[in-house]
Amino acid sequence: MRGEFKVRGGKLVAVDCDIENDRLANVNISGDFFLEPDTALEDLNAALTGMSASSSVEELKTRMDRELNGEIAMIGFSTEAVAIAVRRALGQATGWYDHTFEVIHGPAMHPAMHVALDQVLPGEIAAGRRGPIMRIWEWDAPLVVIGSFQSVKNEIDPEGLAAHDIMLVRRISGGGAMFMEAGNCITYSLIVPTSLVEGLSFERSYSYLDDWVMGALADVGINAHYVPLNDIASEVGKIGGAAQKRFANGVVLHHVTMAYDIDANKMLDVLRIGREKLSDKGTRSANKRVDPMRSQTGMAREDIIDAFIKHFEGRYDTVRSDYRPEEIAKAEELVKTKFLSEEWTYRVP
Repeated sequence: MRGEFKVRGGKLVAVDCDIENDRLANVNISGDFFLEPDTALEDLNAALTGMSASSSVEELKTRMDRELNGEIAMIGFSTEAVAIAVRRALGQATGWYDHTFEVIHGPAMHPAMHVALDQVLPGEIAAGRRGPIMRIWEWDAPLVVIGSFQSVKNEIDPEGLAAHDIMLVRRISGGGAMFMEAGNCITYSLIVPTSLVEGLSFERSYSYLDDWVMGALADVGINAHYVPLNDIASEVGKIGGAAQKRFANGVVLHHVTMAYDIDANKMLDVLRIGREKLSDKGTRSANKRVDPMRSQTGMAREDIIDAFIKHFEGRYDTVRSDYRPEEIAKAEELVKTKFLSEEWTYRVP
């Protein structure tokens, strides 16, 4: 069996092995990494040989760390990367190229529908009716989306919300508030099997799932990097943030919102955040606009989205898709019964 893992910003690690009596055998680690002394490669292979085929990434990593002797230089990879490659070889983890992703960029709809679809679509993937999905949101009404665990009274100014006729919806993932008006930001959801992030810590899984968008941002002229835990930034400041939800049915929801051109005055009216909060979002004045993507690229939002989709499709195996009538119906029902209900919205007052 063979498994591979590409370290973000590093090298490719491959592991070939056999299973004999539920134990690892004939382990052979390879890749384009650097390792000194070179005899440490045999030590790594020996450390893994005999390990249980059900060993976790942490157990495999601990064994290798314990068995390595002397001063070892591992450049471009780590024992964690080797352990993840082992798990992939055993079929416990998958890589990007093991899947065909459904790419959806549908028509504009009420933003609460997107929050509901982020609950509906993971169930469709878990049931085998869908493959993994990368979808771009388009919406036609203003909305503030707060994180699953945020306090409404701490985050929202009710007078500002009413003055600007903006609705409030609580999503199922954690993280911070999203101020959404038509065309003011770019949001995508990535819905994938948990096997894609098998062995990765929560922190590592964020940057791993957003690695493609770093390349997409580079395509439009933005040199971006990840700021742990969940922020995407450039040289001039924060661009956006990610949130995640892991379901018991073996699916991960990962979504990202990036500021394109936000009315900072209105956002300050609605959200209870200090003006210093805006200082890392690429704007010189909180009284103007939060526009890191528009100002850095000079591109229309639609053209940036097209570039993102082109990059994703050029990088992975994809197929264009759309929302299905039954999925829309389920989402509409959830909007009415859950996401616009006071019980859900104010579950954290």
